[in-house]
Amino acid sequence: MTTYSGLEEFVKQGKAALAKGSVALIFCEDEVEIDSTLRHHLDCGFDAVVCFMPDSFQMAEDVAERVHRVAYDTLSADDLTRAINRVIAAAPGVWIYYCFNSEYLFFPFCEHRSIGEMLTFHTEERRDAMLTYVIDLYAPDLWQYPNAVSLENAYLDKTGYYALARRDAQTGHPKERQLDFYGGLRWRFEEHIPQARRKIDRIGLFKAKPGLTLRADHTFNDDEYNTYSCEWHHSLTAAICSFRTAKALKRNPGSTFDIESYRWHNSVPFEWHSGQLLDLGLMEPGQWF
Repeated sequence: MTTYSGLEEFVKQGKAALAKGSVALIFCEDEVEIDSTLRHHLDCGFDAVVCFMPDSFQMAEDVAERVHRVAYDTLSADDLTRAINRVIAAAPGVWIYYCFNSEYLFFPFCEHRSIGEMLTFHTEERRDAMLTYVIDLYAPDLWQYPNAVSLENAYLDKTGYYALARRDAQTGHPKERQLDFYGGLRWRFEEHIPQARRKIDRIGLFKAKPGLTLRADHTFNDDEYNTYSCEWHHSLTAAICSFRTAKALKRNPGSTFDIESYRWHNSVPFEWHSGQLLDLGLMEPGQWF
């Protein structure tokens, strides 16, 4: 394991991790499923996996020897965008992915193809960013799994997803090829979720370039990066399957006692396979077959 005392040391000394290809940035907010999150993204084939976490957090030895660890306070609201924008400035031309612990990236045919293969195709399609849907996962029994996390018995919603036009703040007109997507636990328990945090879309994969910055709402200052597709046909999209909302709703005193179960008539077991997500329409293969 390569360790860094903070963000600035990583940016200055971790140039090898940011030199080429694709980099996964994993932000660990708690100690739930850190090891499985890191293993999953190592298996995806990223050229480097970088984890940001407090010094007190633990990780397994087999994972530690394969990742770059950066000491970082991940609980401050601005720390995510600050870290990502600092890495963007230091790594022009590199594909960057970001997520949190207990989140797992799935892309079309990921069981047989690497992240590098997908990003090569996406680049050939003249796309510099990829829309990812954050799909909520949750345990079926909150008495048995009080933190709402179970890899062996994970569920997701098979329906209930929808999109609304994303309007320009100045003109009020719908933006071209941009939508706000909703669904999952953030939709079903929206009374416990602030309005600004109800969307499930995230530009989770993007190519860094000079002047590019990530905003707090998971969009970029370059509008083309925020589009779901190119102008001439459907583009690839991916899914980030996430226990993060389920954890937060159970951890929050204002919601934990109001929710006895996340299961409803549209809950189905998560199969941990891209085919299920494609069948449910939760990601798009575009022209990649």
